[in-house]
Amino acid sequence: MQNILDAILSGNAETGDYANLDLPEHFRAVTVHKDEVEMFEGVPSKDKDPRKSLHVEDVALPELGPGEAFVAVMASAINYNTVWTSIFEPVSTFGFLERYGRLSPLTKRHDLPYHIVGSDLSGVVVATGPGVTKWKPGDRVVAHCLSVELEASDGHDDTMMDPEQRIWGFETNFGGLAEIAMVKANQLMPKPEHLTWEEAASPGLVNCTAYRQLVSKNGGNMKQGDNVLIWGASGGLGGFATQYALNGGATPICVVSNEEKANICRSMGAELIINRAEEDWKFWDESGTKQNPKEWQRLGKKIRELTGGEDIDIVFEHPGRETFGASVYVTRKGGTITTCASTTGFMHEYDNRYLWMNLKRIVSSHFANYRESWEANRLVAKAKIHPTLSRTYGLEDVGQAALDVHHNAHQGKVGVLALAPEEGLGVLDHDLRDQHLDAINRFRGV
Repeated sequence: MQNILDAILSGNAETGDYANLDLPEHFRAVTVHKDEVEMFEGVPSKDKDPRKSLHVEDVALPELGPGEAFVAVMASAINYNTVWTSIFEPVSTFGFLERYGRLSPLTKRHDLPYHIVGSDLSGVVVATGPGVTKWKPGDRVVAHCLSVELEASDGHDDTMMDPEQRIWGFETNFGGLAEIAMVKANQLMPKPEHLTWEEAASPGLVNCTAYRQLVSKNGGNMKQGDNVLIWGASGGLGGFATQYALNGGATPICVVSNEEKANICRSMGAELIINRAEEDWKFWDESGTKQNPKEWQRLGKKIRELTGGEDIDIVFEHPGRETFGASVYVTRKGGTITTCASTTGFMHEYDNRYLWMNLKRIVSSHFANYRESWEANRLVAKAKIHPTLSRTYGLEDVGQAALDVHHNAHQGKVGVLALAPEEGLGVLDHDLRDQHLDAINRFRGV
């Protein structure tokens, strides 16, 4: 790997130089093991420790197929899907790899006794497979995590509808928490050059997800003037949703859990803040089996106090079970609840009278198609939307990084250095960076 890293750090290696590099037979990667899927049997979810299940080890370089690329990974990041993979919830990801492996001899490469995880990266293309024309060795890139086959007609209007749509590094192998990642060439996008490697890697999954869920016609189709309720408004997803609301002329109503997070939202330009710690809502009884509509009403009253009597046009929903009943209730007549993720539980409950009789819509949203991802990355590259990176770990400490996210002991995104020897490298556009340095560093140290 050293010859690859030397070429990247030199700053003057060209396409031919990268094309002539010898690729290693093995590389370091973060994995979970198939023979350990029962290791947390009987352990409560919150007590399952990713440090025990995530391994940093040498793995064999796979064969590169048509339409694919190898990327030397300078940095990656932690998402909830890596946490779910590491604790084998809600299911083991090896079932995904087995099913993918049955499609063809090419996809069989993914069905291994180990799973290389990670759905974000920034780095440099070091090899391309047959048929790749847009990208070449030496290109500095980030990757979105949508993997599609597009052999069926379903995905040719919206690639997220492809029957073989998967999330790279979660439902496929050879993910971004590694020194080398294997991606489809249509996952690649230009690296925002005013950002460091770790900053550029961090928006990825959550930025594209937030764009589709809130902005795209496939999600909330947000317009100027909309009141947008954003749960976890300073978090990984919510931090981008807040920026998109402000950037698009909407009014975010930011729900956070403490004053420090409220100040992050204010620093982005949000003015309407609800601190959950102060409100102490009890949407569910102590047994967690029955909801309290009076608490929904109390939330609605608080929102109208902030908005001057207006209700919510769009709810940016991702906590799931804990908040979903309240989200449906507080949305205005004809409004929209956009939902993904469900980090507090997948089994949602709500009173359908408030949905059906008031003509509200629930819109499901899952990641983003290539065009939506490209637009989201373009806004980052233009410094219209900024990273939410708060802390960066080395690859050897990825278990602790995942534990931070698992226990919500983090803010924004947690980055992971792969080949990059230290933070702060990779910036080419220093003038643009200097103009937006405070916004780029907004989440740092929080």
